[in-house]
Amino acid sequence: MLDLTPDEWNAVRLSIKVGLWAMAASLPFGIAIALLLARGKFWGKSLLNGVVHLPLILPPVVTGYLLLLSFGRRGPIGSFLEEYFGIVFSFRWTGAALACAVMGFPLMVRAIRLSIEAVDRRLEAAAGTLGASPLWVFLTVTLPLILPGIVAGMILSFAKAMGEFGATITFVSNIPGETQTLPSAIYTFTQVPGGDAGAMRLTLISIAISMAALVVSEMFARRIGQRLDIG
Repeated sequence: MLDLTPDEWNAVRLSIKVGLWAMAASLPFGIAIALLLARGKFWGKSLLNGVVHLPLILPPVVTGYLLLLSFGRRGPIGSFLEEYFGIVFSFRWTGAALACAVMGFPLMVRAIRLSIEAVDRRLEAAAGTLGASPLWVFLTVTLPLILPGIVAGMILSFAKAMGEFGATITFVSNIPGETQTLPSAIYTFTQVPGGDAGAMRLTLISIAISMAALVVSEMFARRIGQRLDIG
């Protein structure tokens, strides 16, 4: 049942590759935005929060279409990146990683933001009174305390990337060996006669990977909850 063909293995490997890159590339921005939303006081904070969480409520196809308009070869951002840096997103695996990063970004930001809000500000203030700079306080006090939330956000982002379909197929199509991730491969199997066995194999693998990621995420979420109860 789990004897995968070379094309199926390619889809599995590409999904993991895309998920890892999406998670890693969005992490610095996720920490920065989460910190801004948790601690910042500025006009437009609610608007920023809405924009960050917009991919959760928009149809994924709409998100993919907006990415195509913006990062496609003829889009304002895409044409600029291709002309000056040689970076192409549309119909490439890098575009799949971008689409997955955008779709998983709200989950990452929310997990990290909740972790930041759970930090006892008195600990940071104590470090500041000892002469530590704000950056040093963040690196030595805040960052270790929010590490469970960061890990949980990373895992949720990865799990979302493993299951992303609508935005990815709209932005980068379904090209075997280049942009065909697990969901795209499963969709392809469902469209051809006799493809049920292949679809089932990839479905089981997708469920196993995603469930493993969610279980680990739940473990870290419980650690955050225990810290809140103690506080």
